[in-house]
Amino acid sequence: MASKIKILAYYLPQFHPIPENDEWWGKGFTEWTNVVKAKPLFKNHRQPVLPSDLGFYDLRLPEVQEAQSKLAEEYGIDGFIYYQYWFNKDKILLEKPAEAMLKNKNIKTPFCFCWANETWKGIWHGLDNPAVLIEQEYGGAEAYEAYFNYLLPFFQDKRYIIIDNMPMFHLYKIDDIPDFGIFVNTFNKLAISAGFRGIYFISAGYPNSIRVTENEHIFGVVGTDIFNRVRYNYKPVFTSRLLQNYEIRAKKKLGFTNDVSNRKKPLAIEYKNLIGVFDQDYPHKKYIPCAIPNWDNSSRTKNKSLIFHNSKPEFWKEHLNKTVSRLLKNPENPQFVIIKSWNEWAEGNHLEPDQKFGRKWLEAIKEVRDENDC
Repeated sequence: MASKIKILAYYLPQFHPIPENDEWWGKGFTEWTNVVKAKPLFKNHRQPVLPSDLGFYDLRLPEVQEAQSKLAEEYGIDGFIYYQYWFNKDKILLEKPAEAMLKNKNIKTPFCFCWANETWKGIWHGLDNPAVLIEQEYGGAEAYEAYFNYLLPFFQDKRYIIIDNMPMFHLYKIDDIPDFGIFVNTFNKLAISAGFRGIYFISAGYPNSIRVTENEHIFGVVGTDIFNRVRYNYKPVFTSRLLQNYEIRAKKKLGFTNDVSNRKKPLAIEYKNLIGVFDQDYPHKKYIPCAIPNWDNSSRTKNKSLIFHNSKPEFWKEHLNKTVSRLLKNPENPQFVIIKSWNEWAEGNHLEPDQKFGRKWLEAIKEVRDENDC
C-alpha cells in the first residue's frame, strides 16, 4: 500500500425514489423529503440545511454523479464508499446509482462498498413506530456466494479500490453477522478464484471487537466509535463535581439523555468543543481514523436527535488537520482517513456544497492536504 494518505468518504445512494420507500413514506420519497421539512428546535439552531451547487438532485440522472465525481477530484477526495443494502440473495435496495456508475465511465472517482447490514426500522428513519420495515438476513454460504457474484463486476472495474490485489470491502455491523467465519471464507475463496489475493475487509466500527483485533482477515477498523465518545465524554458546563452531578440529573429530568429511546430533547453539543474528543490515541495498528465535518439528524428524529451545534468549515479544518497529522505519525496503521460522509443530508452530515457555506467544507480538505503534503 502506498504511504500517501487516501481520503475516502461514505456515500449515500438514497436520493432517488424506489417502490419500498413509496410504500413506507409516501409516493416520491427520497432523502430530500425529510431535509426540506426540518425546523429549528432551539435558539440559533440552523435548520433546514439545504444544498446549493448540486441542488435537490436525483441520482437517476447521470449528470449528477458526474458532477459529484468532478467535485471529489477537484478537492482531494480519493474515493467514495457506497453504502450497499443487501438483505438476502433475492433482495437489495438502492442499488441503481452504483449500477449506473459502473456503466458510466465519465465518472472517474475510485470507489468501494460498505455492506450496511442492518434491519431497517421506522424509528430510525423519521417514524415514532419502531416496527421493522425490512429484515436483514444472513443466508449462509449459498447466499454469500450469490452476493459475491453480484459484486464481482464491480470488483473487476478498474476504478474499484484494490489494496495488495484485494478489493476493499467495508462491513457496517461486523458483530451482527452470525456465521461470520462462513461469510469471510466464502468471499475470500471466491475472490481467489477470480484472480485476487482475497478481500481487504474493513470493519466500519467496533474498534475493540475480537472479530476485528484478532482476525487476520480484517485489515482495518474505522473509528466510528467517535459517536459514543461524543455522547459520553463531552464536557459538562460546570467544573465542580457537585454541580456536574446536579447538571446531569437536571438534564435527564428535562429529557436530555444519551438513551435515544427516552430522549425528549435533542442532545446538542458545540462542535468546537468536540475537536479534542474526536482526536484520540489509536487503540491498535488496524485503527483507521474517522473524520466528521458536521452532524444534525433532527430532520429525521427531531427531539431524539444528536446535534453537533455550530459546526463550521474552520472548525472542520482544525479537526481534519489533527486527524491527518496523527495518522502521519502512525505510518504502521492503514493510511486512510474515512470521512463520514459525502452526502448524508438528512443526518446533517455532508461535504457537498450547502447554501450557507458553499464549497468551504471541500475547500478545507484541499487546504489540509496542501498543508500536510499528503
